[in-house]
Amino acid sequence: MFLIAGPCAIESRDMVMHTAETLKQVCERLGITLYFKSSYDKANRTSMSERGVGMEKGLEILQEVKSTFGLPILTDVHESWQCAPVAEVADVLQIPAFLSRQTDLLVAAAKTGKVVNVKKGQFMAPWDMRGAIAKIEANRAQGLEGEKVGIWLTERGSSFGYGNLVVDMTSLVKMREYGYPVVFDATHSVQQPSSQAGVTGGNREMVPHLIRAAVAVGIDGLFLEVHPDPEKAISDAANQVRLSEVEKILKQTIEIDQLIHS
Repeated sequence: MFLIAGPCAIESRDMVMHTAETLKQVCERLGITLYFKSSYDKANRTSMSERGVGMEKGLEILQEVKSTFGLPILTDVHESWQCAPVAEVADVLQIPAFLSRQTDLLVAAAKTGKVVNVKKGQFMAPWDMRGAIAKIEANRAQGLEGEKVGIWLTERGSSFGYGNLVVDMTSLVKMREYGYPVVFDATHSVQQPSSQAGVTGGNREMVPHLIRAAVAVGIDGLFLEVHPDPEKAISDAANQVRLSEVEKILKQTIEIDQLIHS
């Protein structure tokens, strides 16, 4: 099982470098493959809140993480024109959940030849992801046709009334039938969208519990947004995992994963 982890948004170079270095050390101790994740622009926020450092500066920082620590990079793309320049730095292009049916974006990401991680929309059933898969498969860069390595499918909870998400664990089973790695996004799954007067809330205390359930069901990757001081984060402050607690969570995760595979 691989790990996708990092702060929700690139807030500063120093914070990102510190988080990346700490995560690398933890994953090396535990024998986990790490993809470092952070976003240069939070383009789908509820309100006109702070969005991040922007694409140019953000990619510079992510490139420094890649060069300094030798980590593969995952980051979001929001518009089709962003895919080519982002692919010059990122190893995995992530399609945000709200954009998981945007054909032009999926096609542009596929044409870069990089892995495309599609986050299942909160409004989508797991079988709806077959449409996203078909769009990517039909437009893969030359050399990727037929390979079952170019797409990841990520579960991040489904809308349940107003201001709440639930995770249907059978979604993990269903999406695995499509032949691609399935990732569980534990931190976005505990969001409480627009629950705090136009700001998304969350419940990070539930993250370890959902991870245990998802790993027991069976996943290929785990997604965690991690911050040194979550309460001060510019986005997802209520659901990001504290950096100092990541190793404890991952140790238990590994134990369950090994038990399942044994």
